[in-house]
Amino acid sequence: MQGFLGEFLGTLVLIVFGIGSGAAVNLKQTYTKGQNWTFIALAWGLAVTFGVYVAGQFGSQGHLNPAVTIGFALFGFFPWAQVLPYLVGQFLGAFVGAVVIMIQYYPHFKAAKSPADGNSVGIFATGPAIPNPLFNFLSEVIATFFFIFPLLNLGNFTQGLKPLIVGLLIVVVGLTLGGTTGFAINPARDWAPRLAYTILPVPNKSDANWAYAWVPMCGPLVGGILAAGLQAWLH
Repeated sequence: MQGFLGEFLGTLVLIVFGIGSGAAVNLKQTYTKGQNWTFIALAWGLAVTFGVYVAGQFGSQGHLNPAVTIGFALFGFFPWAQVLPYLVGQFLGAFVGAVVIMIQYYPHFKAAKSPADGNSVGIFATGPAIPNPLFNFLSEVIATFFFIFPLLNLGNFTQGLKPLIVGLLIVVVGLTLGGTTGFAINPARDWAPRLAYTILPVPNKSDANWAYAWVPMCGPLVGGILAAGLQAWLH
């Protein structure tokens, strides 16, 4: 299970800070209610930064994302023997991170009686600004490609200030490409919290929108594979 602990803890940190920003902005009676998209993008960028730092300290390469792990492995940038421990760590870390936010904001979920009050699966998972399955899928492919292709050119991105660079990369992806689908760019980040929202007793919860969930699963995987494939071809 090499790398499992680092991926679990790093993804846990990523999700607590990341979807924590969604809860803070959307739920009733928080001090941060109504903050803008820049707030969200910055929060996710810093979430990734500190998640990568934590993961690196506990023996992983700080992928925190199946689209990174699978894309890297397919083209020889990462050993296949470590893929399963990484994926398990990522999905479990994301699930537990969602549980932490449910506890942290429990009174605010109780106060928000409906999606109109900000209580929706959108705190935990992504959804399209304009529903269009083909273009929503392409949006996730494009956003993930332009995240992972620069990532591949950073070398070991758990070292020094590189996690901050990765975080800034997330911020720019969010600000420029994230307005269409909420930039999942990470199947674990979307599916595990969506599952937690589905099966756990979140007060006043609504539909988890699993009909859309194939987009943040398949789009990032395709984008990651394309980015790694281009990197391999150019080298």
